[in-house]
Amino acid sequence: MAEQADIRVAIADDEEGMRLILRKLIEGEEGFTLCGEAKDGRELLALAAEKRPQVCILDVEMPGLSGLECARLLQDTDPQTVLVFATAHEGYMAEAFEVYAFDYWVKPFKIDRAKQTLGRIRQALRRELPAQPRRAAENRAARGASGRIMLRHREGVHFVSQQDILLVQRENRATVLYAKGGRRFETSEPLGEVEARLDKRLFFRCHKSYIVNLNAVDSITPYGRWTYVVHLTGTDQDALITHDKYEELERMFS
Repeated sequence: MAEQADIRVAIADDEEGMRLILRKLIEGEEGFTLCGEAKDGRELLALAAEKRPQVCILDVEMPGLSGLECARLLQDTDPQTVLVFATAHEGYMAEAFEVYAFDYWVKPFKIDRAKQTLGRIRQALRRELPAQPRRAAENRAARGASGRIMLRHREGVHFVSQQDILLVQRENRATVLYAKGGRRFETSEPLGEVEARLDKRLFFRCHKSYIVNLNAVDSITPYGRWTYVVHLTGTDQDALITHDKYEELERMFS
């Protein structure tokens, strides 16, 4: 079996001492590598664009862009970026989980707690979490429409059958559709505009950055404190689903 590459981590904090603590934490944890440090929000965004970290550990209160503002921009570029907030302020916790934070450390946090979080991140990103029995959504999914939708792009338009669309997501500030046969379509249209044209009996908005074809849902596994991963048939791409949306999905199939 090929050796797995280390998980790339970026850290952002305006305090040099805290960056040192985070740096030592990452350097001492197996399977992780530090790909860069930032002392404010804008530096973090530039770093993320260049290094594409899989995990960002960031403060909330930073000069320029706050950690929460950075989190929203990072998710619009890559919604699967794992976000961990490390802050001295408990009051931002609710807002942090609104942007789907994996965890929230209140300074001075315990190193053992941080190591536990990194262990869970390692499991989640390397798919080591045990699969949990779920109802197979495709067995009871609503019948979809046979129509097609038109997608605008730089070279013109594509016409795509809704039955063939497996996943719609935000990716690199564009909306991308993954379809059967490994096909991929990209459009500059906002996710909400594409969603409005999709058949609501067939598609489910499970996250602010993801829409899934209910017929393609294979299983759902835990990911972070309030988020799950949706595994789909017919594509290697996964989606995220929030705790509230997961409960809504359970009610739909109960």
